[in-house]
Amino acid sequence: MLKKYQVLIPDWLEDYIKYVAERYDLSISEIIRAEICFAVISQVSHFYPEYKAGISSVELLEAFKKNLGKDFEREEIHKILSKVYFETRKAVEYRLSRELPSENI
Repeated sequence: MLKKYQVLIPDWLEDYIKYVAERYDLSISEIIRAEICFAVISQVSHFYPEYKAGISSVELLEAFKKNLGKDFEREEIHKILSKVYFETRKAVEYRLSRELPSENI
């Protein structure tokens, strides 16, 4: 389930998000979600080196770098994003299980 939040961002960040959204033919919401997920996977991997995500931030960056300048297939992007969302959820659950008492999870 998706929740709606209002987030204030500076103009320069809005410009970047709009550029990326247009570049990959995604919505601004999808780009913001993907960027947050990327940050979460990176944080959990850094804070808990023993945690092994199914995809690393380096692998994600390499996948996009490899295809830079090419037209992405929308289906391919959604496949990557689905994996990112799944792996982020696992990372969040891992971190919360380590930092919160079990009755709060």
